[in-house]
Amino acid sequence: MSTLTYVYADSMAVLGPLSRAAEPHSYDLCTKHSDRLSVPQGWQVIRHMSLGGAVDPQQRAR
Repeated sequence: MSTLTYVYADSMAVLGPLSRAAEPHSYDLCTKHSDRLSVPQGWQVIRHMSLGGAVDPQQRAR
């Protein structure tokens, strides 16, 4: 699972490890959808890799 955020001013989508806390303007994606992510023409995708263990979605702060 991954968390997706957008930086509209920079035409950038950032995909990183699942966030531990819920953030307004971020979207949690399953592995299938994070692997298939595409962005509008002219945008770039930054993919951050997690070096630690996976975050259990049930353990996230709400």
